[in-house]
Amino acid sequence: MLIDTVAWVRVVDGRILCARPRGKDVFYIPGGKREGAEKDVETLVREIEEELTVALDPGTARHVGTYEAGGPGLPEGAVVRMACYTASYEGELAPSSEIEEISWFSYADRDRVPPVDQLLFDDLRDAGELR
Repeated sequence: MLIDTVAWVRVVDGRILCARPRGKDVFYIPGGKREGAEKDVETLVREIEEELTVALDPGTARHVGTYEAGGPGLPEGAVVRMACYTASYEGELAPSSEIEEISWFSYADRDRVPPVDQLLFDDLRDAGELR
């Protein structure tokens, strides 16, 4: 079983933006699952507006990597695929009704995100972007 997701990578001053959905104790890179035949960037724009109330500029979206991992809490044999993109945005970042909290994580917070997100953390640290 493949869980196909798209995520927005927003790094500022060596920290990455993460979000915690309502009712969960784990933070995630903001984003979500595609609906129907949506393309990656269409999914990204929709999900980020729904979660963080900002409008991404699709023309600035740049793919930074795709990661796959299993992990605790997933069905047996399930793998999450996360296609990651950067993009500029307009508006003020704020948690929506489905997001309890947003936070800026450093590499030291790596254990607070799921395994697939940890792979992105590793690459960002190796590139000198995440402290």
